[in-house]
Amino acid sequence: MTLEEIHGQQPMPAGHDWMQGAGTALHELLVSAQRRGCLTAGVYESAKLMNVDPDNVAFCVLAADQEDEGDIALQIHFTLIQAFCCENDIDIVRVNDVAKLAAIVGPSEDTGEPRDLHCILITNPNEEGWKDPALEKLNLFCEESRNVNDWVPTITLPE
Repeated sequence: MTLEEIHGQQPMPAGHDWMQGAGTALHELLVSAQRRGCLTAGVYESAKLMNVDPDNVAFCVLAADQEDEGDIALQIHFTLIQAFCCENDIDIVRVNDVAKLAAIVGPSEDTGEPRDLHCILITNPNEEGWKDPALEKLNLFCEESRNVNDWVPTITLPE
């Protein structure tokens, strides 16, 4: 008997299509959240928001390029953010291409300067009843990933 049979869950679909769907859903969610003003970018800005209003955070994205892997301070921040997200039932994913995130999210609307995109939070909008289908897909993807003990799955964004 497998763990999936015990819990009545189906195993996570294998293959490129499932990952591609998650990447597309993340792209859609980022665009939608930015349009609604529900996107917070930056490690420090995200940490402040999580400290002040953790119940308002709906989703977390951690992003690092290959050269960021050696940044010990960034990895410590990631570990703390991941722990906080797990403790507060916030779904979290990793992205290995900050340039693709920058193409989606763009520069800061206030200053026009490039943003720190190592951590992005999606918050719940003030509108009651707002359900984003992309967020629901990503929540399901994260749940399925946890079922196979992948607590912080890595998503590849579409081209």
